[in-house]
Amino acid sequence: MATGKILLVGCGKMGRAMLEGWLEQGVKPADLLIAEPHPADLPVPVRQRVVADAARIPHDFRPDIVLLAVKPQSMDAVLPLLQAHADRGAAFLSIAAGKTLAYFARHLGALARVVRTMPNTPASVRQGIPVAVAGASIDPVQRQRCDSLLKAVGEVVWVADEGLLDAVTAVSG
Repeated sequence: MATGKILLVGCGKMGRAMLEGWLEQGVKPADLLIAEPHPADLPVPVRQRVVADAARIPHDFRPDIVLLAVKPQSMDAVLPLLQAHADRGAAFLSIAAGKTLAYFARHLGALARVVRTMPNTPASVRQGIPVAVAGASIDPVQRQRCDSLLKAVGEVVWVADEGLLDAVTAVSG
């Protein structure tokens, strides 16, 4: 799986399910950095790749993709800490319900490269059906990388209308 460097911000149930899927698909721990305040139960191969929070991400770590797996109510506090990655052109893959592409444009800049997705609970056993929508600034390589990361937890469905994510969330919830 060629996804480049990945920054995983938040590693609760869904973040962990995605992380485990990536490791099973061959993502190398050296290509990961995880910002998680409670890392005790993370898989052994990645325990050395953890920082306590997004403020402690080393300045020289340059992710290609930033997976936002924090609670929606925490997003306002986290995004300013990740602005430099947006400015460098990293793709942001968000699993936060209710945080729209317009929201990310307001917080990361109008040209921020964002994919929103709603994975569902079966992702924890690699049988999910994540539904995703790509923002206008996502390039084909970034979209393919996000697709590969999502396929590690199930079959991906891409939609063109962001409004469909709300319906998917309601049905799969």
